[in-house]
Amino acid sequence: MKLIIGNKNYSSWSLRGWLAAKQSGLSFEEITVPMFGEAWDELKSNDGGTQPSSGKVPILWDEEAVVWDSLAILEYLADKVGRDRFWPKDPVARGMARSMVAEMHSSYQALRSECPMNVRKRFDGFEPSEACRGDILRVLGLWAEARSRFGSGGPFLFGTFGAADVFFAPVVSRFISYQIAVPGFAAAYMQAVWEHEWLQAWIEASENEEWVIEQYETIA
Repeated sequence: MKLIIGNKNYSSWSLRGWLAAKQSGLSFEEITVPMFGEAWDELKSNDGGTQPSSGKVPILWDEEAVVWDSLAILEYLADKVGRDRFWPKDPVARGMARSMVAEMHSSYQALRSECPMNVRKRFDGFEPSEACRGDILRVLGLWAEARSRFGSGGPFLFGTFGAADVFFAPVVSRFISYQIAVPGFAAAYMQAVWEHEWLQAWIEASENEEWVIEQYETIA
């Protein structure tokens, strides 16, 4: 398999696709192309590897199969290796995990726009808008419910690391970068995600990247 991703420092959707690939346990070749750099337009051309997704990353190539969009990639991999590797076995927990992932995939526009992912940056003095504050409270509420109802088996949202953690990992990064105040249970969860060996590998790689996208380096 081949997974094409954008900059590790900035690309939240690439992080989700990459974590899904790691969670699958399958081997894959990783190709990083810096967003908006000279290679970006070439990548989006007919021979650049991302034409099925109209130039968006991440995109997964598995022999003749091509899968784009991070959620589609996660589900494709779950079909290959078994869904229990990604989703809780308990049907009630699984229903909530699916709902949380779907909401993360489609919502929180204020949080996304006001807090672009920047793994290696710490912003001082960030003041979220009312809409962004609402997104933050919604995320914290979902985390609290998942942890209290289904998190007894480990430090992650549903105990063990799974699809919900894959999708909320970039939110953890955002909360850390923008120094969002969170209650103790959320801080403990965020620490567990941040210290996960895969996140640590991603963080180290992001810190070694030379590319800088200026629009993501200051608070709007």
